[in-house]
Amino acid sequence: MKELAGRLTALDPDAGAAVRVIAYFDRLAESRAAVEALMRGAAVLAGVPARLVDADRRVRVRVEPDGTRRDTELPPDPDWPCAALTPDGPPALWLERAGALPSVVDAVILERAAGAARVVLDRTRGRAPLDDPALVETLLDATAAEPARLHAALGLGPAAPARALATPGGRPRVLPADARDAVPAGRVGVGPAVPVLDLPRSWAAARTALRFTADGTAQDPGPRVVYADELGGIALLADLVAPGAEPPADVLAVEAAAADAPWLLTTLHAVTATASLRSAAAEANVHHSTLQDRLAHAEHLLGWPVRTPQGRLRLHLALTMRRLARP
Repeated sequence: MKELAGRLTALDPDAGAAVRVIAYFDRLAESRAAVEALMRGAAVLAGVPARLVDADRRVRVRVEPDGTRRDTELPPDPDWPCAALTPDGPPALWLERAGALPSVVDAVILERAAGAARVVLDRTRGRAPLDDPALVETLLDATAAEPARLHAALGLGPAAPARALATPGGRPRVLPADARDAVPAGRVGVGPAVPVLDLPRSWAAARTALRFTADGTAQDPGPRVVYADELGGIALLADLVAPGAEPPADVLAVEAAAADAPWLLTTLHAVTATASLRSAAAEANVHHSTLQDRLAHAEHLLGWPVRTPQGRLRLHLALTMRRLARP
């Protein structure tokens, strides 16, 4: 390789330098060098700082051209030469060279450094906990040994906050705490954001939150996604209403009223989920006077007022306990 680089340099200095870059990163890869060593090589070869930022894996490394690591929270300049870790991924590796088009050598440094970094990160901090059911089960098992749970959490990092997710009949999931957009469709209970070793606690809370969810249909109106840390004191109801047991009297009253009026459940949910009766009418897609007529009929069927603060709270609790009593 040295001989080839020498010959190419005589013909084309950039081509010779590119071959030396390739050989350099091949040696680092063979020696299983860490990410910091790869960034140090990129910075020294390029003569400018090199940085790697992988938000999913919470990895941030920046190295100066003299080999000194000096991380920063400042965002990269969009004009710097950059490379992604995956073909369709966002930029993750930058050479902090401003005001000039990237050279052939810069492009080779970025390509080889990104490829080597991807291999290292997949090996040491892969995303397995998000996808592997066995590792997720270990993460959520409070009786599992701490080393086993830390090993299962390689893709998150022991200090990274994460949430456990519970779905009806589905396997548990673990997501980074800030990945709200990745919550699956359907009924989902989401546990609080906790360090990885506290995920069993998040899992228990997620299963409780799942009981407060609804299908979001006319027969089961309500929220499809419930975050455990947003329930507050109402979560205590889960300990009082056992699934499949005889429902409380107010729940039975709601069920009987719903059998008499098909529109009742969606209308009552709109009343408890909005700030005013006018908002409730818009939510139920009816005229305000129609809503008033419906509520008068609902009060007759239920046996208590639903347009007073006390009656509205009682209604809210009844609808919530109806979901909790579900087998």
